[in-house]
Amino acid sequence: MRRARPEVSLLRLVTLFLALSLGAAGCSAGSTAYQVPPEVDQSSIVVATTSAPASLDFTNTSGAAIPQALMTNVYEGLVRITSDGEVEPWLATGWEISEDRLTYTFTLREGVLFSNGSPFTADSAKFSIDRVQTDWTNGLKAGMNVVEHTRALDDHTLEVTLSRPSNQWLWNMGTAIGAMMSPDGVDKLATDPVGTGPYTVTHWSVGRAIGFAARADYWGSAPANDAATIRYFSDATATTNALQSGDVDLIWAMQAPEQLAVLDDYEVAVGTTQGELLLSMNNQRAPFDDVRVRQAVMFAVNRQAVIDTAMEGYGTDTGGVPVPPTDPWFEESDLYPHDPDRARALLEEAGAVGVEVTLSIPSLPYAQNASEIIYAQLREVGFDPVIESTEFPAVWLAQVMGQKDYDMSLIAHVEPRDVPTLFSEGYYLGFSHAPTQELLARADQSDNEVELMRQAVDNIMEQAAANTLMNVANIVVMDPAITGVDPNVVSGALSLGSIGRAPSGSQPSGSEPSEVQP
Repeated sequence: MRRARPEVSLLRLVTLFLALSLGAAGCSAGSTAYQVPPEVDQSSIVVATTSAPASLDFTNTSGAAIPQALMTNVYEGLVRITSDGEVEPWLATGWEISEDRLTYTFTLREGVLFSNGSPFTADSAKFSIDRVQTDWTNGLKAGMNVVEHTRALDDHTLEVTLSRPSNQWLWNMGTAIGAMMSPDGVDKLATDPVGTGPYTVTHWSVGRAIGFAARADYWGSAPANDAATIRYFSDATATTNALQSGDVDLIWAMQAPEQLAVLDDYEVAVGTTQGELLLSMNNQRAPFDDVRVRQAVMFAVNRQAVIDTAMEGYGTDTGGVPVPPTDPWFEESDLYPHDPDRARALLEEAGAVGVEVTLSIPSLPYAQNASEIIYAQLREVGFDPVIESTEFPAVWLAQVMGQKDYDMSLIAHVEPRDVPTLFSEGYYLGFSHAPTQELLARADQSDNEVELMRQAVDNIMEQAAANTLMNVANIVVMDPAITGVDPNVVSGALSLGSIGRAPSGSQPSGSEPSEVQP
């Protein structure tokens, strides 16, 4: 098997299956019956992944599946996040920050059009930022709470004033909440998104596929393909079969690495992302309202065994820390080694031996696979676990995330730099610890952000708020003729514009194939 060496060390192969993501809404059972509409260019690039969106409006629908498909492809921001996590100008050519760090003055790119022909101006940028605060219902809107007011100084100059200094706000503007939208293009967001990006959406089959066509009037460099399609599969075997039959050109975020053994003729690349596979415990419900019981779970679960069993070794054990190694405040922890005896002692101390706990496991292959070994490990130390398969996304999002009606669950969280969200009061984890939440708030305003974030993460670990089982590897498997694939994901987007196809008979560009071991 030919495997492309990733750009970063394997210690930093922290990735997510975007397919594992919390974001999707609406999976179909295999999607093998889908046919590309005849009017679509049959030579377009076709990408297979999982967790399909049920809507194209991420302003009012939670999760990562919609931004994965639409950000960088249809929507763009004033800034974007580079592969090494830095903020760079995009629809803005630059900006100035006042001495008190409250006012940002952006100079906007000229000559940019939305896909419906409307011009991108400071007024539309103001509209987009203001609308997050007034019209969004997606929980991500909290990232814009720090904005006090916006002002269009002229057609290509935007002033944004914050209510307090924020280290995170500009970075967040490179994610979905920073998507620039046209005032006359938001009436049909759920079906007909309008943005400044290199593509328009040409067709959408709910739960099956989204099709894109390259724009002739795009302001930037033309995409490497004229058209692209993202196809969604809930079944890993169907995904592999589609690649082998030529129905798709590449698999993004492969969920079944054991199937790599039958894909000898394909390139494999592994990249990094911001995702954490989180074993959640409802901190507000017995028995997990007792920190000793949560700590027992931390000691009971052998994270490396989960990685080896469920993911064929493709994953990084960070010691349970809910931070990817690519974040500046990451520090690996040895606080919770696998120690069943310590777990039993904590359960006895808490009077919780034999307590029944229900694992509400989403109907996603990686979660189902991992739940079996977690069940055995919890049972070994004295829990009485019950596995309850929970249809994903509709039931899981409503019951677990929305109503917080669960004991334990398992999901990959993929939103970048999401510690403040995951461990905020009111989120579905139920974590409430005033000293930690105060540290998180201070960190966002402070010049000492990294140190304060590390202190907050230390508190989260001591409180055993949740158990990060792994940062899973983003495994991309592709036809050898496919070029321009970057497996690293920082902001959550699956960028299609760089993906092309080498001319027949030529050697695809890129590094010399080499073996990569998990």
